[in-house]
Amino acid sequence: MLTGRILIVALQGWNDATEAASGALSAITEQTDAQTLEAVDPQEYYDFQLFRPMVELDEEGNRVIIWPSTELLQASKENIQQNPELDRLYLLVGAEPSRRWLAFAAEILEMVQDREIDQVIMLGSMFAEVPHTRPMPVFKSTQNKILQESMQIETSNYEGLVGILAILTQAFEDEGIPVLSLWGSVPHYVHNAINPKGSLGFLNELQTLIGFSFDSSALAEAGFAWERSIDDAAENDDDLSAYIAQLEKNYDTLESEQASGDSLAREFERYLQDPPESPGDKGDKKG
Repeated sequence: MLTGRILIVALQGWNDATEAASGALSAITEQTDAQTLEAVDPQEYYDFQLFRPMVELDEEGNRVIIWPSTELLQASKENIQQNPELDRLYLLVGAEPSRRWLAFAAEILEMVQDREIDQVIMLGSMFAEVPHTRPMPVFKSTQNKILQESMQIETSNYEGLVGILAILTQAFEDEGIPVLSLWGSVPHYVHNAINPKGSLGFLNELQTLIGFSFDSSALAEAGFAWERSIDDAAENDDDLSAYIAQLEKNYDTLESEQASGDSLAREFERYLQDPPESPGDKGDKKG
């Protein structure tokens, strides 16, 4: 179990297929009534044609513009008073920046150093050839030697394209802040819908890693409804149904053989180099 002050990171975009990673942090944010401690200037890092601002109505009915950004959050003072352990938990949420990644990473690093955060957990989700009917596979990796030995996990040997999580990881590690990366594999044939079952998988992993208890009932209910909706669609599509059955067979075979972290790592690296195509939807990928 990780100790000390911990930052959990999940940013929407290329690193967050079906919002499985950011969905887990949304659940924690809501349960802890997390408040913004600091935020980056959106004009510095975002292309508003890619991440458009939104308009909302406040309690008085006035129109308010909500700009895309990245925020550092912590549980509300009331929640920390009820559970002092929450004082050591921080969340970084938002969207992957469109430009100036090195400056962005430097600004986030300064936030982390100012609060003397000890360790960072990165959450990312990727499309893979896995069935929606099984638990989400999670691949853990770290470049930190101490974490490798204490948690019995290996470093990733991946070489290729990366997202902002890799840039942040390098910035943290260069300053001696250990980073643990969790990558979840979500079914690539369900690429247009938010995946609460994946978010539930991340939430369960986090509870084990950091020793916190969160209410998972809402995600569990949403995940069940999500799975049932795909089951219903597959019942009317023989090709999809057969494809899912094959994925289930492959998944169960790997489980019975107690698939090693190396096999999940290879799946992760293969995805980044050549994301799988969905049946009947060739070439359509989540960017």
